[in-house]
Amino acid sequence: MLRLTLLGTGAAGGVPLYGCHCTACEAASNDSNKERQPCSAMVEWGEEHNKKCLLIDAGIMDIHKRFPPRSYIGFLLTHFHVDHVQGLFHLRWGNGPKIPVWSPNDPLGCADLLKHSGCLDFRSNLSHAVSFYIEGLKITPLMMEHSRPTFGYLFEFEGHRVAYLTDTDGLPTKTAQHLALVEQLDALILDCSFPPSTERGNHSDIDTALEVYERLKPKQFVITHISHELDCWLEEHSLPNEVTIGRDGLSLSLPLL
Repeated sequence: MLRLTLLGTGAAGGVPLYGCHCTACEAASNDSNKERQPCSAMVEWGEEHNKKCLLIDAGIMDIHKRFPPRSYIGFLLTHFHVDHVQGLFHLRWGNGPKIPVWSPNDPLGCADLLKHSGCLDFRSNLSHAVSFYIEGLKITPLMMEHSRPTFGYLFEFEGHRVAYLTDTDGLPTKTAQHLALVEQLDALILDCSFPPSTERGNHSDIDTALEVYERLKPKQFVITHISHELDCWLEEHSLPNEVTIGRDGLSLSLPLL
C-alpha cells in the first residue's frame, strides 16, 4: 500500500485570506470544508498493521498536536519558506528522541531554525535525481523552479509511483526529462496557484499545470497550493475531467480502486 494525503492545499495566505471578502474566502469562512491550510502532505506505505508515515513539509501550526511522538518517521521538506516550515518552530523544543528532517541544502534556512534546531535532526545532503530509501520507500528528490532551493519528490513502493511537486512554476527541463523516463506515474500532485494568464512568478497557473500533465500523462492528476484567486476562477470555469482539484484531507491510495 502507498498512500498520499494532502494535509493542506493552500497558497501562503491560505483560504480564507485574512481580511478578504471575495466569494471564495466568504465561502471558506462559512464552510470549513472549503478552507485551505498551508500546503503540506503525508505519505504512508506498507501493510495496515505496520504502516510507516512521513510528513511532507510542516506549514500547519498544530502539527505537534495532530501527530504524537513516534507516530511518524520524520519530515521531508520541499524548501525553507516560512509557510512550509512554521510548524517546526514550536515542535523543535519538544522532549523525546531526535526527529529526522530531510531537506534541500539551503544554508539560509528559515530564521534561526537551523541554528537552534532543538529535537530536529536536519539532514541536508539531498541531491537532484539521487534516490535514497527510508524503511523501504524509494524517494527521489527533483529540483523545482522556485525562488529558494526547492525539491519535489518522487515516491516509489512495490511498483507504484507518486510524484509530489510543489512549489514550482512549471518544471525545470532536467526534472521533466527525468519524470518522462519513469514508467507512467500512478499520481501526480502539482503546484497550481493561479488562473490562466496571471503574472505568477514562483508558482504555476492552470495553463502551465496542464502543459505538465500533457507531457507526463499520469493516471491521476491533482492540483495543490491553490490561492483564493484560483478558487474564485474555478467557481465560473471548469477544468478537464483529468484534473482533480485538491482539497485538505484528500487521500490517494495505491493501487487505485
